[in-house]
Amino acid sequence: MLLVLLLLTSLGCLSPGALGQLEESQFGDEIDLTDFDLDIAPRRVPRQVKTILAKETKPHIQELSIKTTIISRYAFTAVYCAMLNRHSAATEGVFQFQIPADAYVSNFTMIIGGRVYQSEVRPKEKRVKQESGRSRNKASGDASPEPEVEVFKMTAYIPGRNRAVFLLTYEELLQRRLGRYEHVTSLRPMQLVSRLSLDVTIVDHSAITDLQVLPLRNGRSTSSSGSNAPKTPAKPEPPFPTVVNKQKNVCKITFSPNIVQQAKITTSGLLGDFVIRYDVQRDMGIGDIQVLNGHFVHYFAPKDLPVVPKNVVFVIDTSASMLGTKIRQTKDALFTILKDLRPGDHFNFISFSNKIKVWKPHELVPVTPLNIRDAKKFIFTLATTGGTNIDDAMQTGSSLLRHYLSGPDASPNSVSLIIFLTDGRPTVGEVQSTAILGNTRSAVEEKFCIFTIGIGNDVDYRLLERMALENCGMMRRINEDADASAMLKGFYDEIGTPLLSDIRINYTEDSVQYVTQHLFTNYFNGSEMVIAGKLTNKSAELLHVQVTASNNDKSIIMETDVPLKHRQIETERHVKAATTAMAAGAKPPGSGFTQGVGAALGSVAEDFVERLWGFLSVKEGLRSRLRSQTSREREGHIQQATNLSLAYHFLTPLTNLVVEKPEVLADGTMAPAPTVSPVAGEAASPANELPGDIEDGNPQRPNRKPGSQTSSLRNTIGKAERRLAKKSVTISKTSADGDPHFVVEFPLSKLTVCFNINGEPGHVLRLVSDHKYSGVTVNGKLIGAPAPPGSHKQQRTYFSTITIVVDRPKRAYIEVTPKKVILDGRDRMVLPCHSTVAVESGALSVSIVGKSNVTVTVGGNISFVILLHQYKNPAPYQRDHLGFYIGHSKGLSHNCHGLLGQFLYEEVGLAQLPAQGDTKPSSVLKVKDRSVPVVQKSRRIYSGTQSVDCWFARNNAAKLIDGQYEDYLASHMFDTGDRPHGTNRM
Repeated sequence: MLLVLLLLTSLGCLSPGALGQLEESQFGDEIDLTDFDLDIAPRRVPRQVKTILAKETKPHIQELSIKTTIISRYAFTAVYCAMLNRHSAATEGVFQFQIPADAYVSNFTMIIGGRVYQSEVRPKEKRVKQESGRSRNKASGDASPEPEVEVFKMTAYIPGRNRAVFLLTYEELLQRRLGRYEHVTSLRPMQLVSRLSLDVTIVDHSAITDLQVLPLRNGRSTSSSGSNAPKTPAKPEPPFPTVVNKQKNVCKITFSPNIVQQAKITTSGLLGDFVIRYDVQRDMGIGDIQVLNGHFVHYFAPKDLPVVPKNVVFVIDTSASMLGTKIRQTKDALFTILKDLRPGDHFNFISFSNKIKVWKPHELVPVTPLNIRDAKKFIFTLATTGGTNIDDAMQTGSSLLRHYLSGPDASPNSVSLIIFLTDGRPTVGEVQSTAILGNTRSAVEEKFCIFTIGIGNDVDYRLLERMALENCGMMRRINEDADASAMLKGFYDEIGTPLLSDIRINYTEDSVQYVTQHLFTNYFNGSEMVIAGKLTNKSAELLHVQVTASNNDKSIIMETDVPLKHRQIETERHVKAATTAMAAGAKPPGSGFTQGVGAALGSVAEDFVERLWGFLSVKEGLRSRLRSQTSREREGHIQQATNLSLAYHFLTPLTNLVVEKPEVLADGTMAPAPTVSPVAGEAASPANELPGDIEDGNPQRPNRKPGSQTSSLRNTIGKAERRLAKKSVTISKTSADGDPHFVVEFPLSKLTVCFNINGEPGHVLRLVSDHKYSGVTVNGKLIGAPAPPGSHKQQRTYFSTITIVVDRPKRAYIEVTPKKVILDGRDRMVLPCHSTVAVESGALSVSIVGKSNVTVTVGGNISFVILLHQYKNPAPYQRDHLGFYIGHSKGLSHNCHGLLGQFLYEEVGLAQLPAQGDTKPSSVLKVKDRSVPVVQKSRRIYSGTQSVDCWFARNNAAKLIDGQYEDYLASHMFDTGDRPHGTNRM
């Protein structure tokens, strides 16, 4: 959704010349500063800047525009980079951008030579070294799953005297640490940029407080406050020229240094990190709950609670590799931490190398002046030597803490934890990671949490991360050249003030489903718990929320009833405020990017709660994968996280980003866009068999596989025109193909349901009906054909015509037959189905892959794929026909209906009925308040290239669909009447 809208708006604001061949007169052997569109007088450009530009041989970045919208702590960022190749020969352009490690790339597009190259997220089948895409900035290879910063990098050749545009979007949920959120944007274009702009909009349901814009930060870390951030002045000044416009619930921050101002900071283009910190006003109570489009998000960060005492064991690596700066900085941090221990806390220290040394054997001591003094002596005398015995160190620390907790001195409501620090891999004792993890789990016995810290490049970060995740803790990394003392102290500050333990957050039973993590071992001051879920009962008035937890000396229960409709209205209001603020963004000179991306980000913001839920669900699946104890459990978590990554187009550790690159000829020009032609030998293949069930006996084998096909995409300005290009097609299982056989996929229920509609030739079936809301209606007309010899059926019916009618912003339609496509939008045109072509007209765009498929996109966030089934020498029982698949349905409303549309936002359940008498056990689907008998079947989809197991509902989908089959008959192909109201209507 975001990508298509971003693409349309960006291209719509750029002239054709800006994307294609540039005029010869613009180039010469000498530098002309007007080539760079500088918004300054040439006489004011320092000589050294001219020299730098004159020596530049790589493509020049004309514009780098970054726009971020943070709506209720969920951040959407869009990056636009325009490069100019001033030379006659083709030159390699490198687009590189650092993103926070916790963020997910959600789209990437290149526009080179006027052609659009759009990325696709695909599941990762096996670990392979990728040529480009998101690469991890680490020195220890694959041992590190969570680097501090990740680098998205893409290279592509830019033809001589041409421009290239790179568009990148990513999303992240800001984490609250030490009482503030921190948003970091990397400004490292590696060269001076003609037009550089950063625009950050913060919109929150609560009042925004403590807003700070820090000086540009040049450290390697981009992690959040305190733990990893260098020290800043008491009253830091934002970098010049920064403009801050702060209101109660909306803040806008812009940073647009011209090329001279950039050069004053640095001439290398490595300006640093632009850091924004803020918090929001919080009221006592259950927290902030927001509701939008059938999903909810719950932010819970209680305040003004008494501190819970803690029992902490510090386990410190003193192996030979810690010699020098590492051990010195570690000691400095521990000295500072000792000062922050509170009366009521108990603590101990363990050092390990080849041998294990315990400061106070067999006990944890209380915080007293004498014990603090003796602890400082122990820390001061720590000496580095020998190897790294991680297993024995963890066993000793766990045994020490476990023994204390079973004794009479332990407070029942205290919080217990181990802080474990190392700079290396296990080299002494047990060295196998799986064994160390198993031993640690057995020793901990779920009685306390382990927080791990890795220093440098020779650490098994995967081991440390799993050790923390499996034992309710967190992992932090400290880079080799970072200030370990400040970062270690910062990490301790995050976990040094526990306020609650054993937190459980429950919601009304049967009202929510697919809730993300809602059980938390500890809550530390300055942090935040975020839970998201899906509402099952959209008509419910109230959502009951209950929080139970343990405090210093008592159990706490908080509960309330949340008015859902009121919260929905409030959330919609501040989403509207966000989109209004984005649309009002300033427009950089010479670029339509800001306004275009503002509209695109606004479109995504309208679904921010659902996307936040998807983001958290993927993160939780990845954590569960690491905690899995069996391969079956691990594969289940991997599959779930992969499905969600694909559904939300997230580039995660389980997916790859695939994008076609332009081909540049030896003379520096772009190769002509390829046309898709049949592969040799295809004519001899049985490509003209009818698709259908396995029981049909003749599954179709097409000449091209949907999902890996190429189609053209050209977004034009003004009147629609035709242009060849390539684009991958991705379609879902939800479809109507073949006889027709209907397939409906329910990803979250992990169920696929199928049914047949035995209509009559000439009937028009309403497939998607959303006329009143999104303005979209899809109808399909049936054609008859004799049944093949030996078939149990008397006749078959297929779709001969598919019509898509759009009523917003004005009426337009697309009519598809196996031979032609009629598009009636701004202009009326007839496109043949035997050639590859793409057009855009108004709210509609059509992309045809010759003799294969037609992709129809409506408004950027709705897409349908229509497969073309054509026969070269048809048998008497064969008819050219169409298959209909829903590609992207986010833009359709929750009130959508039709034979397929009614299931887009529905979930179903499967139940087993016990055997009665002589009957065998049977299965039923639970759909709304109905029980539908079903049996298992197998369907061929995607033109017969894949087989899918499904639960089949008989008798024209009786009870499965609302009403009866006859309710879905339209009077004509352009009928946009109200949805059917049958006996089983909603």
